Amino acid sequence: MGEALAILSMTMFAMTNIAIVRGYDGKSRSSGAFLSIVITFLMSTVIWMIMVLRNGWPDVNATVVAWFALGGFLTIFVGRVFLYASIQHLGAVKASAVKRLNPFFSVLLGVLILGETISLPMLAGMLLIVLSFAVLVRQAVFFTGRESLRVGKQSAFDRFLNLGYLYGPVSALAYAAGYVARKQGMMVLADSALGTMIGALTGIIFFVITSGFINSYRDDLRKTFTVFNKWFLMAGCLSTFGQIAYFTALNYIGISKIALITSMEVFVTMILSTLVFLSKEKLTVDVIVAAGLGFLGTAFVILY
Repeated sequence: MGEALAILSMTMFAMTNIAIVRGYDGKSRSSGAFLSIVITFLMSTVIWMIMVLRNGWPDVNATVVAWFALGGFLTIFVGRVFLYASIQHLGAVKASAVKRLNPFFSVLLGVLILGETISLPMLAGMLLIVLSFAVLVRQAVFFTGRESLRVGKQSAFDRFLNLGYLYGPVSALAYAAGYVARKQGMMVLADSALGTMIGALTGIIFFVITSGFINSYRDDLRKTFTVFNKWFLMAGCLSTFGQIAYFTALNYIGISKIALITSMEVFVTMILSTLVFLSKEKLTVDVIVAAGLGFLGTAFVILY
């Protein structure tokens, strides 16, 4: 059950990446991040209220609220805002490749803080995914995309200066740390809808506060209520389902295993982006090799 939920979460996040790219017009500073946080809060609140009517009021205490709020600040505010920025700078496929730092941070924190263990087959799967990520980084960092064909090759340093490569690692680390906080909260009270709701509310509060200091956040906040963007709306809904599925998976399997399974997100994003939505991000030999290695690594994680 946990593996199935992790795969569902991964698929929802992959579709979110594409929706964000489709919704961005290249001119506006609005990323759609605040809209997605609001949608997450509304949908998780409805789900939680239904669960309360069915099962009664949960045993909520200050410890649970604190862990869920911390998880929400890290994942829904820091992680999601920087993820949206990374996707808009790099595109869905490249941003997903950079986001593969998430499993490594998650495994490291899971072992150091939660005391989780890694089996040999799981370690083998992790190494294969590391290798697949290395192939993707080689292509993303050392070679330009179609938009940069006029300048040919660039130095690794010049490619890294693209803000997307700075936003991505920050998002990945925030997500990993936030998942650890969520896991701690779930160990006290296994209520994924409540955790998502509290986390989203925390994200809304911090986003509103930050908008008083950062113009791009202020624009995002304003355009959420003045401009309708169907792609950003879709991204918000998909991201919410992905968060809830990920949260629920924590009830069944460890954070390290979930992180490694969801690392397949980059490959699902590639397939949907290039074959279904026919975007400009074309498949290359490096991408195909990386996808094969990542699939094999994830198979080790799920089967063992």
